[in-house]
Amino acid sequence: MMRSMFSGVTGLRNHQIKMDVIGNNIANVNTVGYKKSRVTFQDTLSQTMRGASSPQGNRGGTNPMQVGLGMTIAAIDTIHTPSSLEATGNMTDLAIEGDGFFIMSDGQGYYYTRAGNFGFDEEGNLVNTANGFKVMGWQNAQSKTPQNISPIIVKKGMMMAASATSDVRFAKNLNDADPVGTQYIIPFKVYDSKGNAHNLTITFTKNGDNTWDYDIKDSADTSIYNDTLSFNTYGILTSGNPSTPITLNVNGAEPITFDLDFSNVTQYAKETTIDLSYQDGYPAGTLLGISVDSTGTITGVFDNGQNMELAQVALAIFDNPSGLIKAGRNMYTYSNNSGEPQIGMAGTGGRGTISPGSLEMSNVDLAEEFTQMIITQRGFQANSRIITASDEMLQELVNIKR
Repeated sequence: MMRSMFSGVTGLRNHQIKMDVIGNNIANVNTVGYKKSRVTFQDTLSQTMRGASSPQGNRGGTNPMQVGLGMTIAAIDTIHTPSSLEATGNMTDLAIEGDGFFIMSDGQGYYYTRAGNFGFDEEGNLVNTANGFKVMGWQNAQSKTPQNISPIIVKKGMMMAASATSDVRFAKNLNDADPVGTQYIIPFKVYDSKGNAHNLTITFTKNGDNTWDYDIKDSADTSIYNDTLSFNTYGILTSGNPSTPITLNVNGAEPITFDLDFSNVTQYAKETTIDLSYQDGYPAGTLLGISVDSTGTITGVFDNGQNMELAQVALAIFDNPSGLIKAGRNMYTYSNNSGEPQIGMAGTGGRGTISPGSLEMSNVDLAEEFTQMIITQRGFQANSRIITASDEMLQELVNIKR
């Protein structure tokens, strides 16, 4: 008589736990990066009143006779299905389109999260704005391996070092129809090791059929190099590129040594368009802003017109993400059943790509949760009726003796 009552108690207790999980899901319907939980039930060990018997002679076998003793929680699983992205317009808000996790650190261990509400603190650390945990990735790393991830630091107003010019190239056309003695003067700049600009000019002078002299002068009108460009009868350059680098001595900095290339200069009967096509030097620059691409690479935009990779956000993937332990604050920790974290770059190894300026929304489906709430409520009510009915039966038994 009492077995039914205890079975009803297990039903009440475990349906209450399922309702707790449903309530938590609904509470987190707008939590960034939240992954819903699901409760599944299983029956408990049954009491065997008669065992099974095998067929004997002319008699068939019999099935076991068992009475169940209620139910229990089989599992509370975290469902890592992807969710929709919400555009925020904030470049440091990141969302993952795939199965990866951001790697966070409190200085003592690693945590993993899908919530990419990031920003910079006063020291330039890229952190989760909710808890201050630092985002891990690669910065100034020779090789991007799981062993050398570190906190990402991007400071406002940071400087980019100057780069001396080492390569100068000219391109386009010198007019074949120009008479001998025609000159074209083209100014251009080169940069020294400190980023100082030095103004130079190059003068092209036609001295005969298919030949042009050129002379490079500094700002004091002193010649630093001269030679002749020669073209074949098809207008293609045949000679004139210097065989050794050109050196320009400057005050207060290292001499500027650069290669000079005219390989893309032609001589056709067309207007002259020759001009500087490339030089690789630039002055020092100050950071103006950043951009983030789908691989998590943070690129700095500097006021000298240059862009430079500053860092890259690392992602981790797990063989069994449902095995991760919830650590609160939208974060998870490694467990024995999650598998080791496989750390790498976004867009590789199934980690997914990063969508900057977006946040991943909760994957809670309110329609599903309210449906489960109704089912759970009815299950709870039904189990309470078991206890009531068992109690009435016990009361009838007690009333036999008055």
